[in-house]
Amino acid sequence: MRGWAVAALDLVFPARCPVCAAALGAGRRDPLCGVCWDGVVRIAPPFCARCGLPFFTFADIEDRHGFPGPVCASGDLGGHVGAPQFCSPCAVAPPAFDWARAAGLYAGPLRDAVQRFKFGRRPALARPLAALVLEQCAAAVPARAVLVPIPLARERERERGFNQAALVAERVARGLGAPLRERWLARTRATAPQTELDAVERRANVRGAFVASTAAAGADVVLVDDVLTTGATAGECARALRAAGAASVGLLTVARVL
Repeated sequence: MRGWAVAALDLVFPARCPVCAAALGAGRRDPLCGVCWDGVVRIAPPFCARCGLPFFTFADIEDRHGFPGPVCASGDLGGHVGAPQFCSPCAVAPPAFDWARAAGLYAGPLRDAVQRFKFGRRPALARPLAALVLEQCAAAVPARAVLVPIPLARERERERGFNQAALVAERVARGLGAPLRERWLARTRATAPQTELDAVERRANVRGAFVASTAAAGADVVLVDDVLTTGATAGECARALRAAGAASVGLLTVARVL
């Protein structure tokens, strides 16, 4: 019945993709159109066992948009067969979280979808973005994981109308059959937007900005956020959860900046 209702509404009021404004059609993942959904560059192995950074090689081929682009490397990356592979930054200075996985690259349709979601007040985009996380990252989540969205400052959440991380986390938790605990992590103070800051400034900006509940003691906590850039915010959240006694802290994000 729902399918018939959607089809009937589309005939009268054609639905438009919030990213490209095209009419939704075959392959749609409401409210994303099929072209934008298929245009997301998924992150697949091989990647860093700690932070999830994809290992790329540059091949002289054209991607689906007709431009030369990066392709995931395949085969042996060196070292012992079957041993975890780490990127150089993680080998030198591992992040505070135990592992991180992102569903796709913060580029093209996925970047546009995340920006419409956060800044264009399109909370319905949480549905396909959470579906993408489940599609690409579900296997990384521990069996007894507890999901915790990274909190926004109160002023920013009030201005935006929602916490994008919480909307995604709610749907991912439902898809995994995992508990969601929004109150296990809180901000102790507002911080400046991270967008215009470099890596060092980002770490200083969020230092001491989070506190975790002791209810997290002994739990395998999985943080959820929209985009992983330098990992400064997630790292500070992980430190707070570790201080509260969490057994492990992982990170799931919709997208990753390279």
